[in-house]
Amino acid sequence: ENVNIAQKLNLFHEHENQELQVSLTLNVKLGKLKGKFVWHHHEAEDELFLVVKGNLLIKLRDRDILLEEGEFMIIPKGVEHLPVAKGEVHLLLLEPKSIVNTGNVQNEEQSTTGGS
Repeated sequence: ENVNIAQKLNLFHEHENQELQVSLTLNVKLGKLKGKFVWHHHEAEDELFLVVKGNLLIKLRDRDILLEEGEFMIIPKGVEHLPVAKGEVHLLLLEPKSIVNTGNVQNEEQSTTGGS
Protein backbone atom coordinates (compact mmCIF):
# COMPACT_ATOMS: atom_id res chain seq x y z
CA GLU A 1 0.00 0.00 0.00
CA ASN A 2 1.02 3.61 -0.42
CA VAL A 3 2.38 5.47 2.61
CA ASN A 4 2.01 9.23 3.13
CA ILE A 5 5.12 10.47 4.95
CA ALA A 6 3.46 13.58 6.44
CA GLN A 7 0.53 11.52 7.79
CA LYS A 8 2.87 8.94 9.34
CA LEU A 9 5.01 11.65 10.98
CA ASN A 10 1.85 13.21 12.43
CA LEU A 11 1.06 9.94 14.22
CA PHE A 12 3.72 10.60 16.85
CA HIS A 13 4.64 13.76 18.72
CA GLU A 14 7.77 12.87 20.67
CA HIS A 15 11.08 14.14 19.41
CA GLU A 16 12.93 10.90 19.78
CA ASN A 17 16.35 10.14 18.45
CA GLN A 18 15.39 7.97 15.48
CA GLU A 19 17.97 5.63 14.03
CA LEU A 20 18.25 5.34 10.27
CA GLN A 21 19.94 2.23 8.99
CA VAL A 22 21.37 2.36 5.48
CA SER A 23 22.90 -0.57 3.70
CA LEU A 24 25.97 0.05 1.58
CA THR A 25 24.47 -2.23 -1.06
CA LEU A 26 21.56 0.15 -1.59
CA ASN A 27 21.13 2.54 -4.50
CA VAL A 28 19.38 5.85 -3.96
CA LYS A 29 18.22 7.10 -7.35
CA LEU A 30 16.57 10.34 -8.33
CA GLY A 31 14.77 10.34 -11.62
CA LYS A 32 12.01 11.70 -13.76
CA LEU A 33 9.44 9.49 -15.41
CA LYS A 34 6.86 10.30 -18.05
CA GLY A 35 4.69 7.69 -19.76
CA LYS A 36 4.65 3.92 -19.26
CA PHE A 37 7.64 1.82 -18.33
CA VAL A 38 7.34 -1.97 -18.89
CA TRP A 39 5.55 -4.74 -16.99
CA HIS A 40 8.23 -6.49 -14.95
CA HIS A 41 9.13 -8.00 -11.61
CA HIS A 42 12.32 -8.52 -9.65
CA GLU A 43 13.07 -12.08 -8.57
CA ALA A 44 15.11 -11.30 -5.48
CA GLU A 45 14.82 -7.58 -4.73
CA ASP A 46 12.26 -5.25 -3.18
CA GLU A 47 12.16 -1.65 -4.40
CA LEU A 48 10.76 1.54 -2.95
CA PHE A 49 9.14 4.28 -5.06
CA LEU A 50 8.84 7.71 -3.37
CA VAL A 51 6.98 10.41 -5.32
CA VAL A 52 8.64 13.79 -4.83
CA LYS A 53 6.55 15.67 -7.40
CA GLY A 54 3.52 14.66 -9.46
CA ASN A 55 1.45 11.46 -9.34
CA LEU A 56 2.59 7.96 -10.22
CA LEU A 57 0.23 5.12 -11.02
CA ILE A 58 1.60 1.71 -10.08
CA LYS A 59 -0.32 -0.96 -11.95
CA LEU A 60 -0.34 -4.37 -10.34
CA ARG A 61 -2.01 -7.40 -11.89
CA ASP A 62 -4.86 -7.27 -9.34
CA ARG A 63 -5.23 -3.51 -8.73
CA ASP A 64 -3.89 -0.03 -9.41
CA ILE A 65 -2.36 2.23 -6.77
CA LEU A 66 -1.99 5.98 -7.22
CA LEU A 67 0.98 7.51 -5.42
CA GLU A 68 0.78 11.24 -4.81
CA GLU A 69 3.48 13.68 -3.73
CA GLY A 70 5.03 12.64 -0.43
CA GLU A 71 3.82 9.05 -0.69
CA PHE A 72 5.83 5.90 -1.19
CA MET A 73 5.24 2.26 -1.88
CA ILE A 74 7.44 -0.79 -1.51
CA ILE A 75 7.06 -3.33 -4.30
CA PRO A 76 7.98 -6.73 -2.85
CA LYS A 77 10.21 -9.07 -4.81
CA GLY A 78 8.31 -11.20 -7.29
CA VAL A 79 5.39 -8.75 -7.68
CA GLU A 80 4.78 -7.78 -11.31
CA HIS A 81 4.25 -4.04 -11.73
CA LEU A 82 4.00 -1.29 -14.32
CA PRO A 83 4.89 2.31 -13.35
CA VAL A 84 2.84 4.86 -15.35
CA ALA A 85 3.27 8.64 -15.26
CA LYS A 86 0.65 10.60 -17.21
CA GLY A 87 2.61 13.81 -16.59
CA GLU A 88 6.18 14.26 -15.46
CA VAL A 89 6.88 12.61 -12.11
CA HIS A 90 9.94 13.20 -9.94
CA LEU A 91 10.95 10.06 -8.06
CA LEU A 92 13.32 8.84 -5.45
CA LEU A 93 13.97 5.10 -5.76
CA LEU A 94 15.59 2.90 -3.14
CA GLU A 95 16.73 -0.47 -4.40
CA PRO A 96 19.67 -2.87 -4.18
CA LYS A 97 22.67 -1.94 -6.32
CA SER A 98 22.39 -5.27 -8.12
CA ILE A 99 18.87 -4.59 -9.42
CA VAL A 100 18.16 -4.44 -13.14
CA ASN A 101 15.53 -1.76 -13.76
CA THR A 102 13.41 -3.97 -16.03
CA GLY A 103 13.66 -6.96 -13.70
CA ASN A 104 12.84 -10.12 -15.61
CA VAL A 105 12.22 -8.32 -18.95
CA GLN A 106 15.05 -8.06 -21.49
CA ASN A 107 14.75 -4.98 -23.72
CA GLU A 108 16.36 -1.66 -24.69
CA GLU A 109 15.26 -0.11 -21.38
CA GLN A 110 17.38 -2.57 -19.39
CA SER A 111 20.02 -1.00 -17.20
CA THR A 112 21.39 -1.38 -13.71
CA THR A 113 21.44 2.40 -13.39
CA GLY A 114 18.03 3.31 -14.81
CA GLY A 115 14.67 3.77 -13.10
CA SER A 116 12.40 0.95 -12.11
